[in-house]
Amino acid sequence: MSDDVTSFAKEHLKAFVERIERLEEEKQGIADDIKDVYAEAKANGFDTKILRKVVSIRKQDANERLEQEAVLDLYLQALGMAMAPTEE
Repeated sequence: MSDDVTSFAKEHLKAFVERIERLEEEKQGIADDIKDVYAEAKANGFDTKILRKVVSIRKQDANERLEQEAVLDLYLQALGMAMAPTEE
């Protein structure tokens, strides 16, 4: 019976490792696809550094983003780096 348990555990472990390996391959494929999209955007004249920032911002919760922007503005003001408000 101990051999059955050991065999089951080995097979279970092997199945987990194989699943992880497949997912890692898929993840790498997706990462390559994302890289290709950024390269295409760059070839079309877009700034990929800013594009990455936009993607990052869009992932955030709206309230979290507003809070971060407020803190950033506060820090920039404290350092004398804040842009002057524009008059309309």
